[in-house]
Amino acid sequence: MGKTILIVDDAASMRGLIAMTLKNSGYCVIEGCDGRDGYDKMHGAGKVDLIVTDLNMPVMDGIEFIKAVKAAPGGRFIPVIMLTTENQNEKKELGRQAGAKAWIVKPFKPDILLGVIKKILG
Repeated sequence: MGKTILIVDDAASMRGLIAMTLKNSGYCVIEGCDGRDGYDKMHGAGKVDLIVTDLNMPVMDGIEFIKAVKAAPGGRFIPVIMLTTENQNEKKELGRQAGAKAWIVKPFKPDILLGVIKKILG
């Protein structure tokens, strides 16, 4: 059984595209529709090996979500990739400070995303 990746994005079409890419590469996928939903699903999922999150989402944005994950029991060591349309250095710095390991700008190339995930997960 593959490693489990949590995808958090408010766009169902984007979640579907990411999920298909990951499932086709042998990963187990859990989906959340915003930061709060992703946070709740992270806690109900058992072990989450990596998180891919958007930045701009309702209810709880990506930065707030990463901070909540990193503050949660067991969340400190879960690597997080920010996958977003944003590419401003200030936002990237906020993501890094919150705990994001990588920043990928949408639209993304599946092989780039998979390469980053493999590099992080080993």
